[in-house]
Amino acid sequence: MRRGLAWSAAVLGTVAVLAALIAVTATATPDAQPNLITSPSWRATQDIPGLDPRGPIADAAWLSLGSVPGKGTRWEAMVRTALLDLHQLSRRGGAVAAGAGDRWNYAWPRDTAFVAVALARTGHHAEALKALTFLQRVQLGDGGFEARYLLDGSGPPDGRARQSDGAGWALWAAGEVSRSSGDAGLPAGLRSLLDRATGFALAVTQDGRQLPPASPDYWEVRVRRTSLGTVAPLLAGLQASQRMYGELGEPVLAERSGAAASRLQTIVSERFGDGYERFGDGRFGDGRFGLLRLGGGGLDAAVTFLMPPFADSPSTQVVNAWRRYQSDALRPAGGLAPGSQWKQDGISWTPETALVAYTAAMSGRPGVAEYWMDWLSAHRTQWGSLPEKVLASGAPAGPAPLAWTSSLVILTAAQLDTTSDP
Repeated sequence: MRRGLAWSAAVLGTVAVLAALIAVTATATPDAQPNLITSPSWRATQDIPGLDPRGPIADAAWLSLGSVPGKGTRWEAMVRTALLDLHQLSRRGGAVAAGAGDRWNYAWPRDTAFVAVALARTGHHAEALKALTFLQRVQLGDGGFEARYLLDGSGPPDGRARQSDGAGWALWAAGEVSRSSGDAGLPAGLRSLLDRATGFALAVTQDGRQLPPASPDYWEVRVRRTSLGTVAPLLAGLQASQRMYGELGEPVLAERSGAAASRLQTIVSERFGDGYERFGDGRFGDGRFGLLRLGGGGLDAAVTFLMPPFADSPSTQVVNAWRRYQSDALRPAGGLAPGSQWKQDGISWTPETALVAYTAAMSGRPGVAEYWMDWLSAHRTQWGSLPEKVLASGAPAGPAPLAWTSSLVILTAAQLDTTSDP
């Protein structure tokens, strides 16, 4: 049995009590509940690059090219299915559909970044590189990204507002893929992605001297204030940029990214450090009668973006906020909502729950990671894929599989594999 931390049992006991209380008091609106929009037959309709005929033999052949984290553990089946699902969602040109289903049949830079890291971590380096190359190909002239793209890379599917976090996630993923692949600084052919995404992160933060402008983040809603979900990925991206330039032997560029990251880290601590809520301390410009204040937005899953592996040394305040998020955002089925002030519809979301599992594993808290991995495994579909949502009843809903959740589960299992037994 893997070693947990002393506080894990207390936290998990509190989670269990809160789950029971919420289950009694929750009043989700029945007609607002989503359905599971995919079925076991979804895989038969997917385009599987390079594997024909489809079926168990092709699946086994592809899996044999890499590794399956969690082998021999109670999560092996979940991780194996998650890996196959990522392969099914991937296209020959490197695009990765965010999920199974029409509204998810696009490539989000955020999701693609995590898929690339998961594929690299499991030994599928060529496909990881293709995913990052796709991001480089669709990258805008200023180094940023649209919110999402058509899978052929021809552009965005609609006029949805851009999301600034994409550049940060692309940089973070490039750094992680380079580590997994053993490349010195950066996988071959991705220099443009590094330079332009770094340029974007520097420009929107004025070299780390200000928060970036307000932008939609993973909540996929318009905002008037800069959220932690936007600035934290850019901070992680600048730190990754510093490491990559340093390993490439370019100290001037490394210093530029590092100095910007340091300044931005200070601003994040000052603006969000009072609880690390979604919008920080609630300041909203200077009014006629002094500084206006709005609510901080409550804790949300973006606090995980300030934990390892996205940040090397989280402060005590960040860790405390990360812990509180796990109780404040708890939902009746036992998973987590995107935030404590998310609508009270009783629905748990698997990506946010999996983010906690991953950051727990990466920060030396295997007991917490195992708890959330068990919850995720228990709420898969009948054919084994991870859904986007889980209703208050415990039933899966939305698209299944979801690429972001699948990637996070794979990465969590891979990290737990490195945890020593007592």
